[in-house]
Amino acid sequence: MGKDKLRKFRENETFECLLQPTLDQILDRKHPLCGKWGKEVFRNGNPLVLELGCGKGEYTIALAERNPDINYIGVDIKGARLWKGAKYATENKMPNVAFLRTRIDFISSFFGPDEVDEIWVTFADPQPKKPNKRLTSPVFLERYKTFLKKGGIVNLKTDSQLLHEYTLETAPDSGFEILEHNNDIYGSGRVTPDDILNVKTFYESQFLAKGLPITYLKMRLL
Repeated sequence: MGKDKLRKFRENETFECLLQPTLDQILDRKHPLCGKWGKEVFRNGNPLVLELGCGKGEYTIALAERNPDINYIGVDIKGARLWKGAKYATENKMPNVAFLRTRIDFISSFFGPDEVDEIWVTFADPQPKKPNKRLTSPVFLERYKTFLKKGGIVNLKTDSQLLHEYTLETAPDSGFEILEHNNDIYGSGRVTPDDILNVKTFYESQFLAKGLPITYLKMRLL
């Protein structure tokens, strides 16, 4: 492991906004913060939004800067990536931002019924050979339903036409209503300069440089 990565891991331990639970805290049990994020972490009753597979946290940070009265949690397993978002939130004193280092397979251990208002899935691995591992598969959508409020929103932004079309086809069977879908948000003129969809993650910039269209899908839990 490189010295820079080790440095980031050490610094991660100092960030109050970054939670790094141990496996024994969540394996076959609920994490102590389950159902208590507003009270014990953010210390308010504001809406809660998750970004799953947040990487370096660009979307989490951008959303939180635009909406100071909403709480945001970026979730990813890669500590070296989370370091960037956690460091930015710490240095800029952002009280409505937190990061959670965990596998999304365990996501239902961290949040209680009706605790989450909205979810963002941004540029997740499309898992072409393992559909059940896709973050919008029925397996994962059922997990989200354990904590997403009725009428809660799931947003999917991806370069993968496979993941976009798969979600468009399968999500209604899991109790979600498709509100919007677009196969090329930039090419179609869907995105305006001040639109939150215009925020570009590190990976999105790479995909755009290759000429890949970016898709967007918005759905609501019935």
